[in-house]
Amino acid sequence: MDAELPLFAASPQSLPWLSLIVLLPAAGAMLMPLLPVTDDGQKASQLPRNLALTVLLADLLLMMGVFATQFDPGQAGLQLVERVSWLPVIGLEWSLAADGLSAPLVVLSGLVTLLSVAASWSVKSKSRLYFALLLVQASAQGLVFLSQDFLLFFLAWELELVPVYLLIAIWGGQNRQYAATKFILYTALASLLILISGLALALSTDQFTLNLTELAARSPGGTFGLLCYLGFLVGFGVKLPMFPLHTWLPDAHGEANAPVSMLLAGVLLKMGGYALLRFNVQMLPEAHLQLAPALVILGIVNIVYGALNAFAQDNVKRRIACSSVSHMGFVLLGIGAVDALGVSGAMLQMVSHGLIAAAMFFFTGVFYERTKTLSIPNMGGVAKALPITFAFFLASSLASLALPGMSGFISEITVFLGITSQEGFTSLFRSITVLLAAIGLVLTPIYLLSMCRRVFFGPRIPALAVIDDMRPRELVIGLSLLVPTLVIGIWPRVAMDLYEASTNALAARLGDQTLMALIERLPLG
Repeated sequence: MDAELPLFAASPQSLPWLSLIVLLPAAGAMLMPLLPVTDDGQKASQLPRNLALTVLLADLLLMMGVFATQFDPGQAGLQLVERVSWLPVIGLEWSLAADGLSAPLVVLSGLVTLLSVAASWSVKSKSRLYFALLLVQASAQGLVFLSQDFLLFFLAWELELVPVYLLIAIWGGQNRQYAATKFILYTALASLLILISGLALALSTDQFTLNLTELAARSPGGTFGLLCYLGFLVGFGVKLPMFPLHTWLPDAHGEANAPVSMLLAGVLLKMGGYALLRFNVQMLPEAHLQLAPALVILGIVNIVYGALNAFAQDNVKRRIACSSVSHMGFVLLGIGAVDALGVSGAMLQMVSHGLIAAAMFFFTGVFYERTKTLSIPNMGGVAKALPITFAFFLASSLASLALPGMSGFISEITVFLGITSQEGFTSLFRSITVLLAAIGLVLTPIYLLSMCRRVFFGPRIPALAVIDDMRPRELVIGLSLLVPTLVIGIWPRVAMDLYEASTNALAARLGDQTLMALIERLPLG
């Protein structure tokens, strides 16, 4: 067994902090069936919502406390390691650990999930099931980011699909069954490729292992490495989502309610980017170096295609969903840059987009509750009735279009710098890449600001003239998403310090792989 991952039993003085973070929401979900359906006044009970809020708030505070006091961001390796044999017959272990790649995304997941529960204030139908699913989803998300055993990772990856499917299928819009079925079909089929590729790596030598650190140490190359890489790329690319595997996303967002859309855009898409870094880059560096230009090209297609597709959408949520496809292209672009700046930009883009997209879908839900429509042609002139909502939605749109001073700007400029400083690419390739990505940057303010103009300043609709603006609870949720966006935009070290040691080590590993490949090509004697 790898010396870097000792059994948890060998360190009895430390507490299983990561297990507590993962299992606390699941424990809360198990209490949901014990709560009453209605209160004494025969109204829907608020206890399920209050329990979910309390558990997730405690979980978020636990995350922040653990990573502030027990986690050293200056270390590139795994920390807070917990490793317990679970099913030794098949090699399954309860193996958790955190590093710079996982810690920021765990906190992002905890924040967005808590706020999605707070945004579900009006959910009355089957409330116990609804909030139990959100709690199970919170545990599954944390387990995905913290797992250090492939089979445990895969089980968590599959587990988080079930709550999302049910949340869309039961509480979604008119075409919810179609959207939920499309989501589960895409992601379940992609999971087969992930499972096959992972088991192929585990069985690639005489010593079978499912431990991610041990799998990364093997670093297989050649045709076998390329095939495993492509299997992971397609499997994780569906969740990212990567063109042309993205078509489930607009349908899912179009039918899901706003809190579920916050989870989809704020957390689930980031799982795809995280998994690409953890598996494709960290485990298969040789294959990654060979296919990095292809990732850059796919990133450019995502950026431009997603932006162009957004123009064709007359539904607010579908337009924002296409915007997410475009912005996640910068994650592919940064990963394909294979240098420290590019990978750092990809990580920052995931954190930034998680906050911004969750904010945009939340504010969309705010004015949907009041207008009962998401059709852009059927809305207009609501800025006078909803001035605060307009201000918040505009602020999130400006962050999305990478306004300087917001987190979207610093993350995307870091990706650009990563591409331009990568001397492994030709000058022509870098120039064309930057030019095409810049087209996406130009298109983004056009489709976002035109949407704001049509929704808030179009011809006034009399039925929407008298509606209430944002309530204090909604203001708190909005500020909880926009304030970190602004803080990261002004002082990006707040986020970058958490993961920079890990991304630098990952880039150095790729650099060493390049050097080894060059040495192997040198003529001998």
